[in-house]
Amino acid sequence: MSSTKKIAVTPGDGIGPDVSEQAVQVMQAVASRFGLQLELSEHPVGGTAYDLAGTPLPDETLAACKAADAILLGAVGGPKWEPLDFSVRPERGLLKLRSELQLYANLRPAVIYGDLVDASTLKREVVEGTDIMVIRELTGGIYFGQPRGVTTENGERTGRNTLVYSESEIQRIAKVGFETAQKRSNRLTSVDKANVLETTELWRNVVVELSRDYPDVELNHMYVDNAAMQLIRDPKQFDTVVTTNMFGDILSDAAAMLTGSIGMLPSASVGGDIGLYEPVHGSAPDIAGQDKANPLATILSVGMMFRYSFDLTEADELIQKAVVQTIETHRTGDIMSEGKTLVGCQQMGDLVLKALESL
Repeated sequence: MSSTKKIAVTPGDGIGPDVSEQAVQVMQAVASRFGLQLELSEHPVGGTAYDLAGTPLPDETLAACKAADAILLGAVGGPKWEPLDFSVRPERGLLKLRSELQLYANLRPAVIYGDLVDASTLKREVVEGTDIMVIRELTGGIYFGQPRGVTTENGERTGRNTLVYSESEIQRIAKVGFETAQKRSNRLTSVDKANVLETTELWRNVVVELSRDYPDVELNHMYVDNAAMQLIRDPKQFDTVVTTNMFGDILSDAAAMLTGSIGMLPSASVGGDIGLYEPVHGSAPDIAGQDKANPLATILSVGMMFRYSFDLTEADELIQKAVVQTIETHRTGDIMSEGKTLVGCQQMGDLVLKALESL
């Protein structure tokens, strides 16, 4: 491992800069503990980049991300930019970044941390012990398929999006699914809609064919509507889930809410040479700059960076322990519960740093 790692920090929009600042502090503290030198650079992305450069992903940002060892992203988007043409909306910047870096696999853990079980809207006995890894295909499917767009046909507007997956695209994401399952409890659920969509019938067939290479992994299949219901009814039946881009987008948010706060959940986008790490939550412009955001998802995303980009599992585990220790006594507003001390974004970051020092 080279002693210096280049990190491109792209804070983005809304609360992105608030949470990124706290995560960078934690990143630096943990890196020095493990003898890792960091070279950090900051670059605009999303709506902020559009305001500066007229594009949600400036060439300079893309070049810096391609030259980095890993990328930390805050959040993109907000109502301010919704009137813009679709091609230059903040989210297109993120989609292009994923595509350019070939980040075809998005890993989203949904874990109940410590006594946060009471923050869940579901009964304790349903969610306690939930630990799910949702693996979402990230660079194909209906979000990227052509043709797409709105045209006028027979005198009326017609919208069109295309769901496309090639065999090789399915194979590579399924491989990530099987290999992740092997590192967990050897159980993989593949989610599709093979009874209605031919594309996902191909998905199922390819996953079954690949399963022969992983005899130690127990594979089962579930239609997406049933998977959504089962996530709420009995989340503990799931361990590792692999699915398409759109289904993964929806199911990972549903899984996130099992934990009580989307502000707690990190994610890793991997596949190419460079990993991109970001919180699952959005840009929450209504609380931006008010010291109210929960930085823990971004801090936990830094943990995933140490694990997946730098092979420092111990660093990830250390960050998780510090987070669990901190939320035993202190909470941001989104996960507040009786008997805890309410803190803001900055203080929460400082408390995690303090917890790290004690571990």
